Amino acid sequence: QVQLVESGGGLVQAGDSLRLSCAASGRTLSSYTMGWFRQAPGKEREFVAGIRWSDGSPYYADSEKGRFTISRDNAKNTVYLQMNSLNAEDTAVYYCAANPSMVVFRTSRVYKDWGQGTQVTVSS
Repeated sequence: QVQLVESGGGLVQAGDSLRLSCAASGRTLSSYTMGWFRQAPGKEREFVAGIRWSDGSPYYADSEKGRFTISRDNAKNTVYLQMNSLNAEDTAVYYCAANPSMVVFRTSRVYKDWGQGTQVTVSS
């Protein structure tokens, strides 16, 4: 089991940037993929971005390409989500997830381990 702890959320204004962090522990992540998901009130949890830990290959939801960047730091066992040009539609709880697979899935139910989430609120 992988323990995940997210941080970096907060209240920002439209157009601002935020960087979310997800610190992982408990497993060697070389055979894992990591995903960022978000869930707004009354909506289903949706895929935002994912990364294959072994080579750092990033994958993005089509709607976030160009605004969000996912990356990982091997030494710190941490995954990041850099979010730029935020707007009110980005308001949600953002979750980090881990899956013991070399394939980045966009379906939340595939992921085995989840963090507690971090709230991002964008005021317009």
